[in-house]
Amino acid sequence: MGLVKSKGNMYDWVTHMHTHLAGECSHKCSYCYVQTGMARMSGKYKGELRLVDSEFSVLYGKSRIIFIEHMNDLFAQSVPSEWIKKILFHCCDWQDNQYVFQTKNPFNALNFSSKFPNNFIIGTTIETNRNIVLSEAPAPVIRFLGLSRWKQEGKKVFVTIEPVMDFDIDILFGWLKQIKPEFVNIGADSKGCKLPEPSADKILKLIELLQQDKIEIRKKVNLKRLNVLMEK
Repeated sequence: MGLVKSKGNMYDWVTHMHTHLAGECSHKCSYCYVQTGMARMSGKYKGELRLVDSEFSVLYGKSRIIFIEHMNDLFAQSVPSEWIKKILFHCCDWQDNQYVFQTKNPFNALNFSSKFPNNFIIGTTIETNRNIVLSEAPAPVIRFLGLSRWKQEGKKVFVTIEPVMDFDIDILFGWLKQIKPEFVNIGADSKGCKLPEPSADKILKLIELLQQDKIEIRKKVNLKRLNVLMEK
């Protein structure tokens, strides 16, 4: 696959993406774009998880913001420790970039904290505070606690609330207030997965509370479907 320029409905602040892993993510999130989008047409992200050795010859260059393993979860329990270390070492060979890691298992990522490149940000997905079982990933509360640990260690962190699902404002805002991320991405279901979604008023109230707490909000265009105005 090689290093590819970021495009589409991913993150507009990311310049490039790269993956060393093939096969199906063990989290099996029902709404995952890898399983519901164009990627499902490729056999690369189906079947047993595997490491693609040729990807370690990819040159990362410099002055880029690179999302690592955007098609999988590098820190899922199913990924062997030696694979994780090898991928992080590849990033460390190119220290003149910023690296983006997103995982639903931030606690496991802590086991490799000394192996990360110098300039990175790590995030997790918290679609809701409720334990709505739509995947085999750790529950949202576990992700909240794990990312809080990263923040306590002085690392840059972010939270993605996408696809946003119905939530309890006091609890979810309390989590985000405690984490105090660099920013929060908020987006809606883009794949028609029929998820339990909150009202526009509830989303706007959460945004208002976050802004009052001086937490940056990065809203995705797909929120328009939920009648959420895009003005800051």
